[in-house]
Amino acid sequence: MENLVNSSPLILVLVFLVIGFVFLMKGADFFVEGSSSIAKRLKVPPIIIGLTIVAMGTSLPETAVSVTASLVNNNELAVSNVVGSNIFNLMVVVGVCSILTPILVQKETIRRDIPFSMICALLLLGLGILAAGDTIGMRLGHLDGMILLGFFAGYIVVMIRSAMKARTAGKNVDMEGVEELEEEIGILSWPKSILFIVGGALAIAFGGDLTVDAASRIAIDLGMSQTLVGLTIVSIGTSLPELVTSVVAARKNEVDMAVGNAVGSNIFNILMVLGVASAINPVALIRENIIDIVILIVFSLIVWIYAATKQRISRKEGISMVCMYLIYAGYIIWR
Repeated sequence: MENLVNSSPLILVLVFLVIGFVFLMKGADFFVEGSSSIAKRLKVPPIIIGLTIVAMGTSLPETAVSVTASLVNNNELAVSNVVGSNIFNLMVVVGVCSILTPILVQKETIRRDIPFSMICALLLLGLGILAAGDTIGMRLGHLDGMILLGFFAGYIVVMIRSAMKARTAGKNVDMEGVEELEEEIGILSWPKSILFIVGGALAIAFGGDLTVDAASRIAIDLGMSQTLVGLTIVSIGTSLPELVTSVVAARKNEVDMAVGNAVGSNIFNILMVLGVASAINPVALIRENIIDIVILIVFSLIVWIYAATKQRISRKEGISMVCMYLIYAGYIIWR
């Protein structure tokens, strides 16, 4: 595939990039549907399926891109894809939704999820800074990947316990999104479930490989760094489904879960995506990655302040978030 991409004209490479995105998204959908069906047949509680398989499905495209990039030593793309996607989710997806209609933010999102997302970013920053003293260079090694995955496992356990406790107590705290996820889980036949899992996995692998090859070629032809391509083209491409879904929900005045979904996705991206990528193959970090992680932390803090002030994000705050993203986009293009 790499030879085909490298020998094609740029316009065709852009088509390949879009095709890669489509395979990533549809592959993730099929994989989640097949896995959820088998889990339900094995009597796994729907709430656990919703908070694990279905929730992780939203991060499968980023996982495929970062793991593929890591395996071919395209480390700049592996890290920038995650950081760029997180910043886009937080500032653009949530920002645009709040412009269309002010967003109410759940208490659990303010008290637990946003602070934990900042802790995850700080953990990533700390691991990167500690790695600066490594004789091999600044990188996330196998141990760092296992640490991130350990935090991810802990987060999943806390989420499941919290949801089970809320359901047992008959509370409506943070359960709306879980119930929506449960409704999406259907039961397929065993052959169809396996076909969906295998086909979805192959589509994800193909889409990840095609996306990385196309992004690398675009960077070379346009004189862009791999980091810039990851922070813009790739991260926006993998986040577009969330943006479209959120905008549709905003028009129906159903965006109360927008902030929680964005923050949850960001936590998954840092802990699961970079955890898996660096556990498989060490991921090198560059100075720009550290700066972008710091910016992500600052943006998370701003959103947390907005949300905590009146437990909502207003239109004016949404406009300011989108403007801050545009300023950030201008900065990374300029630097």
